[in-house]
Amino acid sequence: MTGGVRHGRSRSLRRALLTGLLGTLSIAVLGTPFAVAWHYEGHRQGAVSAQAPPPAGPDDARPGPVPSGPAAAPVVLAYHDIAPHSESRFAVAPERFAAQLTALRAAGYRTLSTGEFTDFLATGRAPGPRTVYLTFDDGTRGLWAYADPILADHRMTAAAYLVTGSVGTHRPYYLSWPEVRRMADSGRWDFQDHTHRSHRRAPVDAAGRLGSVLAHRLWLPGPRRPETPAEYRQRVRRDLRQSLAAFRDHGLPAPRLFAYPFSESAERHNEVLRQLLREHFTAVLTNTASPALPPGRRAAAAGEVQRLEVLRGTTPQELLRRIGSWRTAVPGDVRDPLGHEELWESRDGAPGTRLDTLTGRGPRRGTYAAASYRPVATADWRTYRVEVTADRLDGTRDSVSVTVRDGSAYPCVLTVGARTARLTERLPGAPARTTVRRLGPAGIHRVRLEVSPAAVTVTVDGTPAFTRPVTSREAGRTAGGVALAVRNEDPEQPWPRVAALRILP
Repeated sequence: MTGGVRHGRSRSLRRALLTGLLGTLSIAVLGTPFAVAWHYEGHRQGAVSAQAPPPAGPDDARPGPVPSGPAAAPVVLAYHDIAPHSESRFAVAPERFAAQLTALRAAGYRTLSTGEFTDFLATGRAPGPRTVYLTFDDGTRGLWAYADPILADHRMTAAAYLVTGSVGTHRPYYLSWPEVRRMADSGRWDFQDHTHRSHRRAPVDAAGRLGSVLAHRLWLPGPRRPETPAEYRQRVRRDLRQSLAAFRDHGLPAPRLFAYPFSESAERHNEVLRQLLREHFTAVLTNTASPALPPGRRAAAAGEVQRLEVLRGTTPQELLRRIGSWRTAVPGDVRDPLGHEELWESRDGAPGTRLDTLTGRGPRRGTYAAASYRPVATADWRTYRVEVTADRLDGTRDSVSVTVRDGSAYPCVLTVGARTARLTERLPGAPARTTVRRLGPAGIHRVRLEVSPAAVTVTVDGTPAFTRPVTSREAGRTAGGVALAVRNEDPEQPWPRVAALRILP
């Protein structure tokens, strides 16, 4: 009896164990998709990714010597993503990013917060001789996973420009809001605006041409017409309000700066967008302004600042060189501008700097050559003197030109030939105005142009030739630097040249 009971209980126990095991397996099998979905959703929306340790290298935390010299406007650097093994030209490898910051520290640069940078725009007081403002567009996860540990290692700060409608989506590409919170709490990051859901391109005309949806009126395929100005205004205003609400809802300070998607600024004469952005932001950032508006008086007045873009192939040495070419220049700080080809930029579309053609040291190419002297570093020049010796002026179809206030709304161009001097004033939205003076025929002329906020005064061969007062309409819009050009439309005549150039306070 006892054996039968024991045997029955044993069978019941085995049956119960088997049933429980099958039930557990069934739950596991049936529940796996839900568990995976739950894990993915958590990873997609709110997970905090692991951070990679900063790349090994020299003592990155050691700052370089404090640089001497006058305070200079900061340079704004535009990054996109920090990611290893990426083929995108916009993604900088962590090792390269760490090496760039090491080079900046060794050269005496320090980083600015957005507050420090906007204070500079408001006051014009430069925060030091060497400063940079690091910006990162789009808000990718690489900022948290890779860039943040490197910034901490170098004791530097940066600003992330968020596409707020993308935060927490398309994980693991974009940041999650918990990652944004941790970055903000670190004190190394602040967050600025890059639209809510307008970081994309769409058709802007009947031919299907694509453009930034923020900067353009969209093509409406149903009625087969572009958006009206009122429809465009309403759409953009809604997007900006949604973006600002996202900052508020996640406990972030209201952004003070805005970066154009794709660095594509507003369509020409798009005052609707400019007005909407001015309502909410101190300034907007772009990588493609023309003319260049680096941080300074002109940029502050226009409410638009140009950045120096950093790409995957940018070496630390190239980055330092480019920053140096953008740093505020002082008239007279280079004794022989014609002896420094790296300070010139071609402005006629030809390759190279064109300095060899301008000075007669290189081969003749075409009928015209022109170049600007340090166009970014001189953007806020207001008072200076230019002395030029124009040589080999042998015919009636050759000339040497000197532009002052280059890049401003009101440049002045002095053009000297063998027998005449012409001062051309280029006026926005109006025909150019030219005044002519006869000269004693000569193959060489020496000219001097004195530039001030009140006037441009020109002498040729020691004789006063032109005085151009600055009108009240032009006041505050004449800052700019120097450009040179030579022209020869007669292949039988020698190529004219700039034999000497001095730029002085």
